[in-house]
Amino acid sequence: MDLINRPRRLRRTDAVRRLCRETRVSREALIYPIFVDETLSGVRPIESLPGQNHYGLNSVCRAVEACLEHGVKHGILFGLPAEKDACGSSAWADRGVIQQAVRAIKGAYPDFTVITDVCMCEYTDHGHCGILHGHEVDNDETLACLAEIAVSHAAAGADMVAPSDMMDGHVAVLRRALDENGFQNTAIMAYSAKYASAFYGPFRAAAGSAPSFGDRKGYQMDPHNRREALRECALDDGEGADILMVKPALSYLDVIRECAVTFDRPLCAYSVSGEYAMIKAASAAGLVDEERIMCETALSIFRAGADMLITYYAKELADAIAGGVIG
Repeated sequence: MDLINRPRRLRRTDAVRRLCRETRVSREALIYPIFVDETLSGVRPIESLPGQNHYGLNSVCRAVEACLEHGVKHGILFGLPAEKDACGSSAWADRGVIQQAVRAIKGAYPDFTVITDVCMCEYTDHGHCGILHGHEVDNDETLACLAEIAVSHAAAGADMVAPSDMMDGHVAVLRRALDENGFQNTAIMAYSAKYASAFYGPFRAAAGSAPSFGDRKGYQMDPHNRREALRECALDDGEGADILMVKPALSYLDVIRECAVTFDRPLCAYSVSGEYAMIKAASAAGLVDEERIMCETALSIFRAGADMLITYYAKELADAIAGGVIG
């Protein structure tokens, strides 16, 4: 056999392997979810998400400090209000939990990127993502509320709003409302392809946002559908979203890939609570190497085409990048 022309794999040193990596992961691409509980003073572990915490308004800056210590510079906030009602009115209150948290964070750490979740499920007493007429969500009536929420977050100092409601036309309505109120520079990260997934359970327990009846399949995407994700992303792209998102991540790597090659927009993937909890549970049982699994799953998401990742492992991944384990 001609040894020169024989197909072969290179036997590489660690340094050469790192140099030849096709997929690069940066700490700048990591976004950490932060839960803020209006009724809480201090910090409380989240039972459904081992290693994660609820933060009170007097302690939310501690979550940011921990991120910065690991080199994570971006966070997305989720609020647990003291009071809920049928229309989720505390979601856009000037003294709402997220509005107060944003002011606290930006006052102490102005360079930390604050992204806010714009939805109503955490604030309504029925747990659905909009205004109900009977048992059905009214899309257009909900849009007006979402616009108020987004503007109130921007007024508090949020750098970016992230509508997760999946209402038709929400990006256009939010963009217009932000622009009309002088927040032209407030970016929009759209939950464009958000599936009606079974992987959200630990989050809903942590955020107190499980619906009190029915489900959200009427306004979230059917897991059977791939082409629909492209249509949803096209709508948000056309309405002016700055960033598109696919959620969840691991079970939808095919969708991430197709969206990445189809749209000339930054693409975010959300590695959701169920994905995190499965790794934690398997690690606690001694079945897997947590760090290696964490890194490999994150790599799969970036390799599929994501430009950024929302993950409960953001701090640990940042450490792995700094240590050369991934990157």
